Amino acid sequence: MGMVAAPSRGDGRGPEGDVAPPISGHQDTLDGVRAVAALAVLVYHVASAAGSITNPNGVRWLFNGGQVGVPVFFTLSGLLLFRPWAAAVLGGRPAPRTAEYLRRRVLRILPAYWAVIAVFMATAGRDHAGDPLTWVSLLTLTQTYLPDPWWPSALGPAHLGHMWSLVVEVAWYVTLPFTAAVLAWYARRTRAEDVGVRARRLLVGIGVYAAVSAPWTFFMFVPEWRPMMGVWLPRYFVWFAIGMALAVVTVWARLDGRRPVAAVCRAVSDSWAACWAAAAMLYVVAATPAAGPLGLKPDVFWTSFLHLIVFGLCATAFVAPVVLAPPGHPALGAILGNAVMRFLGRISYGVFLWQLPIIVGWYDATGRSFRGNVATDLPLLAAATIAAGALSYYLVEWPVQRLSRRRAPSRQGDPVRAPSS
Repeated sequence: MGMVAAPSRGDGRGPEGDVAPPISGHQDTLDGVRAVAALAVLVYHVASAAGSITNPNGVRWLFNGGQVGVPVFFTLSGLLLFRPWAAAVLGGRPAPRTAEYLRRRVLRILPAYWAVIAVFMATAGRDHAGDPLTWVSLLTLTQTYLPDPWWPSALGPAHLGHMWSLVVEVAWYVTLPFTAAVLAWYARRTRAEDVGVRARRLLVGIGVYAAVSAPWTFFMFVPEWRPMMGVWLPRYFVWFAIGMALAVVTVWARLDGRRPVAAVCRAVSDSWAACWAAAAMLYVVAATPAAGPLGLKPDVFWTSFLHLIVFGLCATAFVAPVVLAPPGHPALGAILGNAVMRFLGRISYGVFLWQLPIIVGWYDATGRSFRGNVATDLPLLAAATIAAGALSYYLVEWPVQRLSRRRAPSRQGDPVRAPSS
């Protein structure tokens, strides 16, 4: 458990070392979190396409829990992109400039994504290559808003069905400056200069923001089922809010010289094994029909609501100890910050982008859709997807990032490696 340091100068350091979590710079352990989430989603998609998840024999239904990658990535986005705004409110730092923030998001997300769309339209989507609406909706990440698309699922074309979560991510990116401005206005409506007072007000505002997911989910089913509402941003406010709340706590711990918040953060990080055990148990519950049917299609309000809660709690139990850990935590660094996990984390956005085109293409080509074998198919498909992700990173993503850095030397943390399905 963490030790309470003596009062210090408010920079997160005490006489016994740095016990507050970092709020800037690159964190290798977060690359490991991205890698775990990306691999979980990859396994889920292979198992789903192979027909294993709905197979009544054995415990194949556990693959259904791989969907936890979605709240993990949304949580990372909430943490790393909202944190500069939290620091502006609590520490008097300048808030990010909206135009620069959006420029970086565009350069981070669209070039590699557009490469996938170009390949899709030249291959599996070639029958619709002459349809301007298909091109525009896919290139602008608005395909889940079309009222009457040619694809049968609300998620999008089969080879691109996982992109629904990227649509949600982009919608959150666009609305974040407004959301942050409202939260900052509320937090500053106090005469107290104490960082804790403003932090608590920020957390209250984030709690209200998260609560919107409940009525949104209710109106997915009342008075009738509206499947498109299930892939729109307000349903997932609660998962982004987890990261936003963690952002506030990390900044609070770093700035408050009285040390109790930093001590709590250290206690959570030192209890990482217990938190991960809880995450594993929540994963099992999330994989069962109690949190929704074995698949993505929601059935009733209560299971859809529990889907948000249980998966969100699972993501929290996994991510929180890593985020709240002080710099150089030995156990977490060894598990999540090693060279392999850092590499997989770096390329995980490409892994996300290419996994379903590869998986669906493989099963279509072999004529084994829903008749596959995870044990034999997963190693092959994982290797192909990781290779595609590495090529995407080194041929597209990294060159664009270097260009972006050249134009703007000061850079925010980048949460999005794989906003997956």
